[in-house]
Amino acid sequence: MLGTEEVLIALALLVVATLYSSVGHGGASGYLAVLSLTSFATMEEVWLKQHAWCLNLIVAAIAFYHYQRAGHHIPRLTGIFVVASIPFAFVGGFILVDGALYDTLLSITLVWASVRLFRLDSDLANGLVERPLVVQAAPAGAGIGFLSGVVGVGGGIFLSPLVLLRRWATPKAAAATAALFIWVNSAAALTGSYLSGQWMVETGALAPFGAAVLIGGFVGSRLGADFAPQRRVRIVLVVVLLFAAARRLLLIG
Repeated sequence: MLGTEEVLIALALLVVATLYSSVGHGGASGYLAVLSLTSFATMEEVWLKQHAWCLNLIVAAIAFYHYQRAGHHIPRLTGIFVVASIPFAFVGGFILVDGALYDTLLSITLVWASVRLFRLDSDLANGLVERPLVVQAAPAGAGIGFLSGVVGVGGGIFLSPLVLLRRWATPKAAAATAALFIWVNSAAALTGSYLSGQWMVETGALAPFGAAVLIGGFVGSRLGADFAPQRRVRIVLVVVLLFAAARRLLLIG
Protein backbone atom coordinates (compact mmCIF):
# COMPACT_ATOMS: atom_id res chain seq x y z
CA MET A 1 0.00 0.00 0.00
CA LEU A 2 1.24 3.47 -0.92
CA GLY A 3 2.13 5.94 1.80
CA THR A 4 1.01 9.55 1.91
CA GLU A 5 4.18 10.82 0.28
CA GLU A 6 3.98 8.33 -2.58
CA VAL A 7 0.35 9.31 -3.27
CA LEU A 8 1.24 13.00 -3.33
CA ILE A 9 4.18 12.32 -5.62
CA ALA A 10 1.98 10.32 -7.97
CA LEU A 11 -0.54 13.16 -8.15
CA ALA A 12 2.23 15.67 -8.85
CA LEU A 13 3.65 13.44 -11.57
CA LEU A 14 0.19 13.13 -13.11
CA VAL A 15 -0.08 16.92 -13.34
CA VAL A 16 3.42 17.22 -14.80
CA ALA A 17 2.72 14.51 -17.38
CA THR A 18 -0.51 16.24 -18.41
CA LEU A 19 1.24 19.56 -18.92
CA TYR A 20 4.30 18.23 -20.73
CA SER A 21 2.49 15.73 -22.96
CA SER A 22 0.19 18.47 -24.24
CA VAL A 23 3.23 19.82 -26.13
CA GLY A 24 4.62 16.39 -27.05
CA HIS A 25 7.15 16.16 -24.22
CA GLY A 26 7.82 13.19 -21.97
CA GLY A 27 8.22 15.28 -18.82
CA ALA A 28 11.58 14.06 -17.47
CA SER A 29 12.70 17.49 -16.27
CA GLY A 30 9.40 17.84 -14.41
CA TYR A 31 9.64 14.38 -12.88
CA LEU A 32 13.16 15.11 -11.69
CA ALA A 33 11.93 18.36 -10.16
CA VAL A 34 9.17 16.58 -8.26
CA LEU A 35 11.40 13.76 -7.03
CA SER A 36 14.11 16.22 -6.02
CA LEU A 37 11.70 17.89 -3.60
CA THR A 38 10.86 14.64 -1.78
CA SER A 39 12.69 11.97 0.17
CA PHE A 40 13.79 10.53 -3.19
CA ALA A 41 16.16 13.49 -3.51
CA THR A 42 18.66 11.46 -1.48
CA MET A 43 18.84 8.83 -4.22
CA GLU A 44 21.84 8.79 -6.52
CA GLU A 45 21.66 10.90 -9.68
CA VAL A 46 21.73 7.76 -11.82
CA TRP A 47 18.67 6.40 -10.00
CA LEU A 48 16.76 9.62 -10.65
CA LYS A 49 17.76 9.75 -14.31
CA GLN A 50 16.85 6.14 -15.01
CA HIS A 51 13.40 6.43 -13.47
CA ALA A 52 12.78 9.70 -15.32
CA TRP A 53 13.70 8.02 -18.59
CA CYS A 54 11.35 5.12 -17.86
CA LEU A 55 8.47 7.54 -17.23
CA ASN A 56 9.47 9.39 -20.39
CA LEU A 57 9.04 6.20 -22.43
CA ILE A 58 5.44 5.89 -21.27
CA VAL A 59 4.37 9.48 -21.83
CA ALA A 60 6.29 10.16 -25.04
CA ALA A 61 4.83 7.04 -26.65
CA ILE A 62 1.28 8.17 -25.85
CA ALA A 63 2.00 11.74 -26.97
CA PHE A 64 3.43 10.59 -30.28
CA TYR A 65 0.46 8.33 -30.89
CA HIS A 66 -2.02 11.18 -30.45
CA TYR A 67 -0.08 13.74 -32.46
CA GLN A 68 0.65 11.27 -35.24
CA ARG A 69 -2.95 10.11 -35.38
CA ALA A 70 -4.08 13.73 -35.63
CA GLY A 71 -1.89 14.17 -38.71
CA HIS A 72 0.79 16.45 -37.25
CA HIS A 73 3.82 14.18 -37.71
CA ILE A 74 6.32 14.95 -40.49
CA PRO A 75 8.54 11.84 -40.86
CA ARG A 76 11.32 13.56 -42.80
CA LEU A 77 11.68 16.27 -40.17
CA THR A 78 11.76 13.79 -37.30
CA GLY A 79 14.01 11.28 -39.03
CA ILE A 80 16.99 13.60 -39.35
CA PHE A 81 17.01 14.50 -35.67
CA VAL A 82 16.37 10.95 -34.46
CA VAL A 83 19.05 9.20 -36.52
CA ALA A 84 21.68 11.74 -35.51
CA SER A 85 20.78 11.64 -31.82
CA ILE A 86 20.70 7.91 -31.04
CA PRO A 87 24.45 7.17 -30.70
CA PHE A 88 25.10 10.39 -28.80
CA ALA A 89 22.23 9.83 -26.37
CA PHE A 90 23.67 6.37 -25.75
CA VAL A 91 27.10 7.83 -24.95
CA GLY A 92 25.57 10.54 -22.77
CA GLY A 93 23.68 7.94 -20.76
CA PHE A 94 26.83 5.87 -20.38
CA ILE A 95 28.82 8.60 -18.65
CA LEU A 96 28.08 10.52 -15.44
CA VAL A 97 28.52 14.30 -15.41
CA ASP A 98 27.50 16.80 -12.72
CA GLY A 99 28.08 20.48 -12.06
CA ALA A 100 26.31 23.58 -10.70
CA LEU A 101 27.73 25.77 -13.47
CA TYR A 102 26.15 23.54 -16.09
CA ASP A 103 22.78 23.74 -14.31
CA THR A 104 23.00 27.53 -14.19
CA LEU A 105 23.84 27.89 -17.87
CA LEU A 106 21.09 25.45 -18.81
CA SER A 107 18.54 27.40 -16.77
CA ILE A 108 19.52 30.65 -18.49
CA THR A 109 19.20 28.96 -21.88
CA LEU A 110 15.72 27.65 -21.11
CA VAL A 111 14.52 31.04 -19.87
CA TRP A 112 15.92 32.72 -22.99
CA ALA A 113 14.16 30.21 -25.23
CA SER A 114 10.86 30.66 -23.40
CA VAL A 115 11.02 34.45 -23.81
CA ARG A 116 11.82 34.15 -27.51
CA LEU A 117 8.96 31.70 -28.05
CA PHE A 118 6.51 33.91 -26.21
CA ARG A 119 7.35 36.80 -28.53
CA LEU A 120 7.00 34.85 -31.79
CA ASP A 121 4.42 36.29 -34.18
CA SER A 122 1.55 34.38 -35.82
CA ASP A 123 3.55 33.14 -38.82
CA LEU A 124 3.97 29.69 -37.26
CA ALA A 125 0.25 29.32 -36.68
CA ASN A 126 -0.30 30.15 -40.35
CA GLY A 127 2.06 27.41 -41.48
CA LEU A 128 4.85 29.71 -42.73
CA VAL A 129 7.72 27.32 -42.08
CA GLU A 130 10.78 26.05 -43.93
CA ARG A 131 12.14 22.52 -43.54
CA PRO A 132 15.72 22.30 -42.24
CA LEU A 133 18.62 20.99 -44.29
CA VAL A 134 20.36 17.82 -43.15
CA VAL A 135 23.52 19.80 -42.39
CA GLN A 136 21.46 21.95 -40.02
CA ALA A 137 19.34 19.32 -38.32
CA ALA A 138 21.86 16.49 -37.91
CA PRO A 139 24.37 18.37 -35.71
CA ALA A 140 21.50 19.73 -33.62
CA GLY A 141 20.08 16.25 -33.13
CA ALA A 142 23.48 14.85 -32.16
CA GLY A 143 24.19 17.62 -29.66
CA ILE A 144 20.75 17.43 -28.07
CA GLY A 145 20.99 13.65 -27.90
CA PHE A 146 24.24 13.86 -25.96
CA LEU A 147 22.87 16.50 -23.57
CA SER A 148 19.78 14.36 -23.01
CA GLY A 149 21.87 11.42 -21.91
CA VAL A 150 24.07 13.49 -19.63
CA VAL A 151 21.28 15.46 -17.94
CA GLY A 152 18.69 12.68 -17.70
CA VAL A 153 15.96 14.01 -19.99
CA GLY A 154 14.61 13.14 -23.43
CA GLY A 155 15.67 16.32 -25.19
CA GLY A 156 12.30 17.88 -25.92
CA ILE A 157 13.07 20.97 -23.84
CA PHE A 158 15.97 21.63 -26.24
CA LEU A 159 14.50 20.44 -29.54
CA SER A 160 11.08 22.09 -29.48
CA PRO A 161 12.27 25.68 -28.98
CA LEU A 162 15.00 25.17 -31.58
CA VAL A 163 12.54 23.88 -34.18
CA LEU A 164 10.09 26.70 -33.51
CA LEU A 165 12.62 29.51 -33.30
CA ARG A 166 14.19 28.41 -36.59
CA ARG A 167 10.68 28.13 -38.06
CA TRP A 168 11.20 24.54 -39.12
CA ALA A 169 7.69 23.45 -38.08
CA THR A 170 4.41 24.60 -36.58
CA PRO A 171 3.89 24.06 -32.82
CA LYS A 172 1.91 20.84 -33.27
CA ALA A 173 4.31 19.42 -35.86
CA ALA A 174 7.17 20.27 -33.50
CA ALA A 175 5.31 18.46 -30.70
CA ALA A 176 4.97 15.31 -32.82
CA THR A 177 8.67 15.39 -33.69
CA ALA A 178 9.64 16.03 -30.08
CA ALA A 179 7.56 13.10 -28.81
CA LEU A 180 9.28 10.52 -31.02
CA PHE A 181 12.67 12.15 -30.49
CA ILE A 182 12.20 11.97 -26.72
CA TRP A 183 11.17 8.32 -26.80
CA VAL A 184 14.17 7.29 -28.89
CA ASN A 185 16.64 9.32 -26.84
CA SER A 186 15.26 8.06 -23.55
CA ALA A 187 15.55 4.46 -24.76
CA ALA A 188 19.11 4.99 -26.05
CA ALA A 189 20.26 6.78 -22.90
CA LEU A 190 18.65 4.16 -20.66
CA THR A 191 20.40 1.43 -22.62
CA GLY A 192 23.74 3.19 -22.29
CA SER A 193 23.20 3.64 -18.58
CA TYR A 194 22.33 -0.05 -18.22
CA LEU A 195 25.40 -1.21 -20.12
CA SER A 196 27.61 1.01 -17.97
CA GLY A 197 26.73 -1.22 -15.01
CA GLN A 198 24.73 1.42 -13.16
CA TRP A 199 21.26 -0.15 -13.42
CA MET A 200 19.10 1.04 -10.49
CA VAL A 201 15.49 0.86 -11.70
CA GLU A 202 13.11 -0.31 -8.95
CA THR A 203 9.81 -1.70 -10.23
CA GLY A 204 8.16 -1.11 -6.86
CA ALA A 205 8.69 2.64 -7.15
CA LEU A 206 8.19 2.76 -10.90
CA ALA A 207 4.79 1.03 -11.03
CA PRO A 208 2.62 3.61 -9.19
CA PHE A 209 4.46 6.53 -10.73
CA GLY A 210 4.16 4.94 -14.15
CA ALA A 211 0.41 4.53 -13.72
CA ALA A 212 0.11 8.22 -12.78
CA VAL A 213 2.00 9.51 -15.81
CA LEU A 214 0.11 7.09 -18.06
CA ILE A 215 -3.14 8.85 -17.16
CA GLY A 216 -1.62 12.32 -17.38
CA GLY A 217 0.08 11.56 -20.67
CA PHE A 218 -3.13 10.32 -22.24
CA VAL A 219 -5.19 13.33 -21.16
CA GLY A 220 -2.56 15.96 -21.95
CA SER A 221 -1.52 14.70 -25.37
CA ARG A 222 -5.12 14.15 -26.46
CA LEU A 223 -5.98 17.75 -25.55
CA GLY A 224 -2.86 19.13 -27.21
CA ALA A 225 -3.16 17.14 -30.43
CA ASP A 226 -6.90 17.34 -31.05
CA PHE A 227 -8.34 20.38 -29.30
CA ALA A 228 -5.79 23.07 -28.37
CA PRO A 229 -5.07 25.81 -30.97
CA GLN A 230 -1.48 26.09 -32.29
CA ARG A 231 -0.82 29.26 -30.30
CA ARG A 232 -2.02 27.68 -27.07
CA VAL A 233 0.35 24.74 -27.58
CA ARG A 234 3.20 27.23 -27.97
CA ILE A 235 2.23 29.12 -24.81
CA VAL A 236 2.08 25.87 -22.81
CA LEU A 237 5.55 25.06 -24.12
CA VAL A 238 6.77 28.39 -22.71
CA VAL A 239 5.36 27.38 -19.30
CA VAL A 240 7.08 24.00 -19.57
CA LEU A 241 10.43 25.59 -20.37
CA LEU A 242 10.18 27.96 -17.39
CA PHE A 243 9.24 25.03 -15.16
CA ALA A 244 12.27 23.10 -16.41
CA ALA A 245 14.54 26.10 -15.77
CA ALA A 246 13.16 26.43 -12.23
CA ARG A 247 13.84 22.76 -11.69
CA ARG A 248 17.51 23.18 -12.55
CA LEU A 249 17.85 26.13 -10.17
CA LEU A 250 16.16 24.15 -7.39
CA LEU A 251 18.69 21.38 -7.79
CA ILE A 252 21.54 23.87 -7.57
CA GLY A 253 20.14 25.06 -4.24
